[in-house]
Amino acid sequence: MGEAPTPATSFTFCGRTFSAEEVELMRETASQFAALGVTEISRTICELLDWKRPTGRLKNHECRQMLERLRDQGWLRLPEVRALGPRGPRVVALTASSDPQPQLEGSAGQYEPLRLSVVEAGRGSDSALWTELVERYHYLGYRVPVGAQLRYLVRSACCGEGILACLLWSSAAWKMAARDRWIGWSAQQRSRNLPLVVNNSRFLILPWVRVKGLASKILAHCARQLPQDWERLYGCRPLLLETLVDARRFVGTCYRAANWIELGETQGRGRMDRFHQAQGLAPKRIYVYPLSRHVQQRLCDARPPAASTL
Repeated sequence: MGEAPTPATSFTFCGRTFSAEEVELMRETASQFAALGVTEISRTICELLDWKRPTGRLKNHECRQMLERLRDQGWLRLPEVRALGPRGPRVVALTASSDPQPQLEGSAGQYEPLRLSVVEAGRGSDSALWTELVERYHYLGYRVPVGAQLRYLVRSACCGEGILACLLWSSAAWKMAARDRWIGWSAQQRSRNLPLVVNNSRFLILPWVRVKGLASKILAHCARQLPQDWERLYGCRPLLLETLVDARRFVGTCYRAANWIELGETQGRGRMDRFHQAQGLAPKRIYVYPLSRHVQQRLCDARPPAASTL
């Protein structure tokens, strides 16, 4: 077999544009270090291209996903994944920790103050519990998030350590026509400033929690707390929140009650579809929530830290 071709033009992944010369460097590195695993190759490429978060940490997770995408497109080759465990989708073991609890009722005010706890990936019992609850009770189940991500468990002082809800915030959708028209940014401005937009990709009120107004109350707490948590983790303070609502299942009541703005529908290709290949998905309703005044102008004009491309 001949060598894999190299792209004639640049391409963009997770908000960073890579030149043809950089793709050639990736191809050569993958070839030269073929004896190493894919993780080691992605770390090496991150170092060579200085692809880091504002905190200085390598963006090896995103780099690995990019390399796998380039491999699937035929631009480079990667070593076979080492057989360290079972292949295929990750299986989340369900335990008694996520069993249904006694029903909670009332109004949101009765459960104040709410406490949003940041869940660090792979660390402690909260991480395992968050994953288990989302896998068991969210209609989409658990999926490993792409790019930057922030998870919360929501508790109430009146419920002790009982969990009311789980949330996942992650990297923004690469392109959404209705959102991009509303912001009014160019493709170059979007590529540069997309790290300033954060997507609410999972929101689960646990099925035994029947508390009126709780969902919108949680969203309001997130709007106040998330910017500082996100900036602490990634060195970049968000200006806009977004989410996609499956209109076949939900009407978006809690987002509207929390003053989110409905912009229209997606085109049904998937949130991270940069290559226009994912077809046939159901369109979803787009909602956004500005975290500052004049957010559209700021998203067009802002310049995130040089190292940031979440």
